[in-house]
Parts: sequence; structure tokens; C-alpha cells
Amino acid sequence: MQISTEERRARLATRHLLSPATRAATPEEAADAMVGLHATDPATVFLAVAARMGSATPALLEQALYQDLTLTRLLCMRRTMFVVGRDLAPVVDSSTARAIAARERTKLLAFLKEGGGWDEKWLAAAERAVLAELAASGPLTGAELGTRVPALREQVTVAVGKPYEATQAVASRILRTMAAENRLRRDRPRGSWISSQFRWLPGEPFPQLPPAEARAELARRWLASYGPGTVADLKWWTGWNLGDVRKALVAVGAEEVALEGQEPGYVLPGDTGPTAAGAPYAALLPALDPTGMGWAQRDWYLPPEHTAELFDRTGNIGPTVWWDGRIVGGWAQRPDGELVWRLLDDVGEEAEAAVAAEAGRMAEFIGGQRITPRFRTPLERALAGT
Repeated sequence: MQISTEERRARLATRHLLSPATRAATPEEAADAMVGLHATDPATVFLAVAARMGSATPALLEQALYQDLTLTRLLCMRRTMFVVGRDLAPVVDSSTARAIAARERTKLLAFLKEGGGWDEKWLAAAERAVLAELAASGPLTGAELGTRVPALREQVTVAVGKPYEATQAVASRILRTMAAENRLRRDRPRGSWISSQFRWLPGEPFPQLPPAEARAELARRWLASYGPGTVADLKWWTGWNLGDVRKALVAVGAEEVALEGQEPGYVLPGDTGPTAAGAPYAALLPALDPTGMGWAQRDWYLPPEHTAELFDRTGNIGPTVWWDGRIVGGWAQRPDGELVWRLLDDVGEEAEAAVAAEAGRMAEFIGGQRITPRFRTPLERALAGT
């Protein structure tokens, strides 16, 4: 069985909620459709939801993240921050995040020992003090915690005597590790929805699932949203080793399919039928959007000649313009707030009009905020003029 490039692009319209007819009613629906939303840059979460909701507002997503707690942030796939649905969080934690948290703790203890001679007992006391302070006075930012917990004000010198010797504060490393273990959670940040200055509150551990079962479930979710995908795609997206990827595909009974110009791909059992064709659509997706970052092999939706303009040197995608299942340009926001875009392909007047309309919709969502992606790309810089 072969799945064509046209079919793969058609699936994006419905499964990634990109066409107007398929947009989500809630932020939770948008996050679940994508399995998770990239959250290294806080603005990405909001803009990714806005692109996939019919009537999105920042307040709706803030309510899900900080009041209803139906969405949660995790350090997980590829040691990257994601926002996932609360129901999926135990799966992500058991399949991926727990192992990352264990490595983070090992690295933290080595960092503390090298720089300050502190051991696990010292760290445990510092962590107890953090939790006690948050229970009594939270939510608090890292800076505010530092004024109340003396251990967080400590600094260490690492790589002594080497050219890259540096003095580093311990606070961010300790808080990040506690958050990776779900002992802390990020609450509403100071400032607006684009801020990364999060306040902290005590967290709650997720139910523990057998790791192999959790990996199988996460692979199933990914195939449902991103399939067909190759072994290399799933390995890249999850950050798992090759053996775990192959076992997860076997566990869900994934079917092998032929892909145009690529190695064989996989879909869920029976998921080989055609997708009903819909009307062409335009989408403006943010930097690090999960659609643009969903596969390791991207030629079927990204012309290779555009890669250098749309990605930074470490592989992070910038803001992109899509037309009917493929990337055709990029967009940015100028310092005065104007949203601007550039098409890299000639897609015709209908597409240009649709892009302009979608740009207007996204500009309305952004409102008075000024958004600069955390990882900047050549085209975004050129359009922004900064």
C-alpha cells in the first residue's frame, strides 16, 4: 500500500486542525490533536492554539493552563518543553519524561559537587525549603524564592582553570530539576502570556505506568495525528532509542506503507484510506509549531530550497506560511506591531488572499503584544527588520 504526498498533505487539514472547517472548539482539543504543543517559547503555545481554534483568545488558554489545569507543561520529548493534555500527561511522563528527570538529577548532583562540594543531603534540604515556602506563600517566581530560601542564592564555579570557567547560580538548576520530576509546576507568569518568568507552585506526581506500555500509547497517539511517519520520524520526535521505537510500533500493530521518495512509513492498523478533499486553506503557524516540527523528514511539505531561510542553524523552525498542506513562505511581526509575510513560491491570487485573511485573524489574536521568536531564523529577521 502506498500513501501519496497529496494524501499526507490532505491529512494535515483535518488531523492538525488547519482548515477552517476542522478547527477546535477548545484549547484542550487543539493540544490533543497535536499530541502536544512545543512550549520552549511560551508564545508558541498560544499561537499554535490560535491557528487551530475558531474563536481563540489568550484568556481561554490561560484558564486551561493556570486555573482548570487541563493542560500541563512537561520537560519530555527530545528534552524539550511541551504542553500536553492532563489525561495524556501520565503517558508522556512514564514513556519519556521520567527518564529525562532522572538524568537531570544526576547532572544536578554532579554540578553541585563540582562547584560547591554539596551533596545529596544538602540538595534535599534545599528542596524541602523550597516546597515549604511555596506551600506557605506561593506562587512565587524564582527570584522571589531566592530571597526566602538561602540555598537558592548560592553560586558555583565550574570548569575551574579552563578557558570556559564560569560562575553559575544554583537556583535555576534546582527548580528546573524539581519541575522535571513534577514536584513543582509552572503557574501564571509575571507579565503577559508571552512571558517566561513563571511563578512556581508545588506539583503533584503523575500516576506511574509501565514504560513500555506508555511508549506504545504515545506511539499510537503520534501515528493517529502524524501518520504515516517513518521510524526515523518517530525516533526524532520522541527522542527514544531505536529499539524502543521499533518495539512501540510492534506493540500498536503499526502497518507498513510505501511513501513517495522516502523509506517505508507506518500507520495505525487500517488507517490507509483516503482523506476527503476539502477546500484549500491558508495557515500562519508560529516558530516551533508542532506541525512544522512533527517529522524528521520534511521534503513532502517543505521544499528543500526554503530550509535555510525558515530554520535556524540548530534545526528550529521559524514562523511559516502554509497553503493547502505545504510551506510556501514565512511571517514575522515588526517592532511597531505590524504582521508581515513573504511568499517564497508563486501560489496564485486565491492563496494570497487567503494568507492575507489569516494574517488578519492572527494579528487580531496577538493584539498589542510584540512577539519575537526565541530562536530566530533568517527570513523572520529580514521581515521583522531587526
